[in-house]
Amino acid sequence: MEIEIATIGGYEEVGRQMTAVRAGDDVVIFDMGLNLSQVLIHDNVETERMHSLDLIDMGAIPDDRVMSDLEGDVKAIVPTHGHLDHIGAISKLAHRYNAPVVATPFTIELVKQQIEGEQKFGVENDLVKMDAGETMSIGDSGAVDLEFVNVTHSIIDAINPVLHTPEGAVVYGLDKRMDHTPVIGDPIDMDRFREIGREGEGVLCYIEDCTNANKKGRTPSENVAREHLRDVLYSMEDYDGGIVATTFSSHISRVTSLVEFAKDIGRQPVLLGRSMEKYSGTAERLDFVDFPDDLGMFGHRKSVDRTFKRIMNEGKENYLPVVTGHQGEPRAMLTRMARGETPYELDDGDKVVFSARVIPEPTNEGQRYQAEKLLGMQGARVYDDIHVSGHLNQEGHYEMLDALQPQHIIPAHQDMSGYSSYVNLCESEGYKLGRDLHVTRNGNLIQLVD
Repeated sequence: MEIEIATIGGYEEVGRQMTAVRAGDDVVIFDMGLNLSQVLIHDNVETERMHSLDLIDMGAIPDDRVMSDLEGDVKAIVPTHGHLDHIGAISKLAHRYNAPVVATPFTIELVKQQIEGEQKFGVENDLVKMDAGETMSIGDSGAVDLEFVNVTHSIIDAINPVLHTPEGAVVYGLDKRMDHTPVIGDPIDMDRFREIGREGEGVLCYIEDCTNANKKGRTPSENVAREHLRDVLYSMEDYDGGIVATTFSSHISRVTSLVEFAKDIGRQPVLLGRSMEKYSGTAERLDFVDFPDDLGMFGHRKSVDRTFKRIMNEGKENYLPVVTGHQGEPRAMLTRMARGETPYELDDGDKVVFSARVIPEPTNEGQRYQAEKLLGMQGARVYDDIHVSGHLNQEGHYEMLDALQPQHIIPAHQDMSGYSSYVNLCESEGYKLGRDLHVTRNGNLIQLVD
């Protein structure tokens, strides 16, 4: 059976992930993501109103025109988790393919909301839920199966999909860390990865996210970030002014910790911002988390401003707002607060807790720098980097290679300069660039089996 891989998006940048794997006549697409930084550098761009070709030319979504070179039919679109760089283009591209979107329940719900919010392209693909640990047949031959393996990341319900073919397994390994003590959900299923490495023809190809391949050691567990956050907030227990926290809206584990610790120090938590309301509300509705009954979630600007007025009237010392804006996004809540555009007034000595790191990309770095400067001008004191990464450090990469023993490796989720550390790591394990280690670009086809 012929096995061919199209590296469509996310192979020259961090963002707009999209990969297609052809096994015989059956094609499976992994991820359809947005490159948010390409949107943010344009003022007042509304992607939901733009044509897909304009978004492609802008570099915001994957250029999927290379799909016409794959001789097969798309049988499934499989996003690995609910981050926008993995699902943000489904509402703009999925209508081109007569195939269902198959994902875990939390991811499917986020995809559904994305599609409902953007009706321009008329996406009507079936949405199929599949849990980690389950398998489904792909195509009519009965020779190709899709399996979901549970992984841990900075969003709940994440998986690594595995396409089982007669020539061996193709493991799509993007976006995970080895967390054996996660705050929410099950640990990464390393036992299953080791089994896949030993089964049948083994692993034909491993496609891997290289984000932290230059960092030594292991990525800490989310419990490490949780304890760091606990220590920081408990140290503020006697402070009688304002405390504001921000983190990734999709990081439900971190939001849960913020809500819990706010209660511990005698403050009422409240979640503010559209994406904060969307992700936490969805997680609660699907029973991934049980928030306190009195937890407020407000996304609409008027509702948020009313909440800020109530906080100011009742006393900032009684509340801990958890807001959007950890990257300094221009229209996010924290940035508006820093500019003095909300009823919430920051005073000298007020605390702002960033439970997130800056995404290492120039647009984000510039926006975050500006936001922190504006907060400082208001007199706020910033607590930074209370966070652990959602991606593998070097030892995690070594452990995955040892578990899977792949015949071929394709690095992803980086630009060309970002691949070097992972290439060195793989070569230290006996792989050779151009032989079984394939550094590629967007829009390329890699033939693994003729």
